[in-house]
Amino acid sequence: MRRFTRTLVAAALAATVVAGTAGWASGSSQQPVTGAPVGTDAWRAAGLPDPERMTSGQTAAYFRSLSPQRQRELAAAHPTVVGNLDGAPLALRYAANARSAGARFAGQQVLAYDPRGRGQAVLVFGDLARAAHVAVIVPGSDIDAGNLGPLSRKADALLAATGGRTAVVAWAGYTTPVGVGLDAATGDLAEAGAARLTRFTEGLTAVGAAEPSVFCHSYGSVVCGLAARGLKAKDLVVLGSPGMRADNAAALGTSARVWAAKDPTDWIDRVPFVEVAGLGHGTDPTAPEFGARVIDAGDALGHDGYFAPGTTSLRTFAAITEGVAR
Repeated sequence: MRRFTRTLVAAALAATVVAGTAGWASGSSQQPVTGAPVGTDAWRAAGLPDPERMTSGQTAAYFRSLSPQRQRELAAAHPTVVGNLDGAPLALRYAANARSAGARFAGQQVLAYDPRGRGQAVLVFGDLARAAHVAVIVPGSDIDAGNLGPLSRKADALLAATGGRTAVVAWAGYTTPVGVGLDAATGDLAEAGAARLTRFTEGLTAVGAAEPSVFCHSYGSVVCGLAARGLKAKDLVVLGSPGMRADNAAALGTSARVWAAKDPTDWIDRVPFVEVAGLGHGTDPTAPEFGARVIDAGDALGHDGYFAPGTTSLRTFAAITEGVAR
């Protein structure tokens, strides 16, 4: 009976404390943005292939069958579709999103932009088409198209730590929780995000980009845990994680190397690492029984300090991205 009571208490705590980047603020319920890109009805009406019926590989093959002139015509006529099609040529997506996003991301390489809800965006730092090594950063709570600064700074820091030799993708491509509330304590938003992340990495493969190392912060690690089985990645790195909805690394079902970091000052350590009746996200990925490769994060500060310049964690992230960490 005492153990059952402790479990109920832990579950109640998980409902209010689990992973987010906004600290201890309460959260509000979010509806995930899913489905075909904005403008798909007009695309279909023009007799073009249904985006929801094509894999990323089929999308890539379709665009390869078109002349460069026809590709540009489609990007001009249907920018919100072309800009969000995983498997479409990278340069074409950048051009389409420059048109649909307007001045909002002036001068940046925007690989995806969806204005629905709070907005989603995917930014690229470096030359994704030619880089031998690629990193994708998946954020936690409160990141959206209107609040990309914290995620962009992480991407900038990782790019600098590799000496600019890589490409880094800031992937705000899912509906994140707002603050800390039931959304952050449950897996609904993560499930929707996992499907989008999986398709995104498939799209990278389809256009010939290097297989990425995927870095998953806070609630983003829940997304990555649920996506792991289908994720096209060589490394899966979680930091400040509330759990990955898996008992151990083997249960993730991935061939990627699994890494985990948690600094001693991170408030995430006060989260009960349980999963009961859909609340909480399970085992601490840095626990020995989980079986991940643990990254030294002793000089990172707080929940958001893992990418701080000069930290051991950032140096290790750079080594992982470049394939030299063991």
